[in-house]
Amino acid sequence: MSRPAHSKRLAAKLQDFYGRMSAHYGPTHWWPGDTDFEIAIGAILTQNTAWTNVEKAIVNLKAARLLSPKAMLAASDAALETALRPSGYFRQKAKRVRLFCEHLMTHYGGSLRRMAARPLPELRDELLALHGIGPETADDILLYACGKPVFVVDAYTRRILSRHGLVEPNVGYEALRALLETHVPSDLHAYREYHGLIVWTGKDFCRTHPRCAGCPLAPTLRPGQPPG
Repeated sequence: MSRPAHSKRLAAKLQDFYGRMSAHYGPTHWWPGDTDFEIAIGAILTQNTAWTNVEKAIVNLKAARLLSPKAMLAASDAALETALRPSGYFRQKAKRVRLFCEHLMTHYGGSLRRMAARPLPELRDELLALHGIGPETADDILLYACGKPVFVVDAYTRRILSRHGLVEPNVGYEALRALLETHVPSDLHAYREYHGLIVWTGKDFCRTHPRCAGCPLAPTLRPGQPPG
């Protein structure tokens, strides 16, 4: 198959996946959060833990009136770590959210809206330069808190696409992100929904040990293609 034909087929396949997941779940309204700052903090807290644990930490932050850059920087280590304890690695994450807040206060007066006004490439490099913020966390913040059209890649993305034979299981983050952004039209709402649908499909069906029965993508597996 020629490269243009392969590219067209991949784009059609990814569009088909989106349609099937969307028909199954409906709108995801992902990422949950009342403010852009809350969403950015959630993106940092979700590292190496389940979202349900992040939700508990966010509830704690709200109850302690710590969900603002100034409040997080003014809080004692004990108070912040106690609030973040449900998210796991709470001492490490306390340092990371403080570092993010310091950067936000120093360069943007604490305004996420002001930070989001920066061009995407420069802002992505800026976030990646902060200790503890890797590509997935940076892209979560860019897409959901800053309104930038970047395709977030997570473990579910790699797992689903590799099990369906679209990418290699060990494909790198940047290579997979570039592939998706090349073959899925750049659209903020679509990128948010696509990521949310992948998260939900991965959580419900495409686990380490797949549960293909009822999965909206199961009909797209080739005959005889193993799901794992």
